[in-house]
Amino acid sequence: MKILVTGATGLVGQGVVLACQASAAVERLAVLVRKGGDAPAGVEEIVLADFLQANEVVPLLGGFDACFYCAGAPPVGTPEAEYRRVTLDATVAVARAWAQANPVGRFLYVSGAYADPDSRVMPLRVKGETERALAVLPIVALMLRPGGVRPVEGTGTRHGALKPLYQFGGPLMRLAERMTPGMATSNEAIGRTMLALAAMPSPPNVVECDQINALAAK
Repeated sequence: MKILVTGATGLVGQGVVLACQASAAVERLAVLVRKGGDAPAGVEEIVLADFLQANEVVPLLGGFDACFYCAGAPPVGTPEAEYRRVTLDATVAVARAWAQANPVGRFLYVSGAYADPDSRVMPLRVKGETERALAVLPIVALMLRPGGVRPVEGTGTRHGALKPLYQFGGPLMRLAERMTPGMATSNEAIGRTMLALAAMPSPPNVVECDQINALAAK
């Protein structure tokens, strides 16, 4: 498969890239980044400074089988206007350009548990609105809804305020993955699940956290 990853430097994206690099099923791996040099070593990069202007790079997005969209703003500490711009507006802009370049490709979006456009909780509402916007595009769009995401070794968050959470909460999240797989998963497991969904003849439109863990374990 030929895979394009967005958000490759984020907590989720780092694990997804690791999963793609480890998979014999991936023939080509590229990342969509905001500035040159952000791509992991040895990985092809497509530079787009502003994801809202994704229509400018449509020709560069062609030739892929699936886009693994892992980019987004942290739900803690991000004002709603900025969260909406990064989470909803930028995602849909990239998805529209992707659909134009790859009309038979698949767009896999990392959403979140309990995403709901009618939620009173801002991040869940915006994630739900993003899912709804993607679902009406002329493309196969799949939504992954992880709960807590544990960074595997060699990966982590760039947001200083969240680093203690992952540093001290990692062991608990690992336990939650085993005991209550509907609550937590790892960033690499998300990548393995995305690869499985990209290759699946008839994948589900929405994949909850327990399903992510189950598919990643196969």
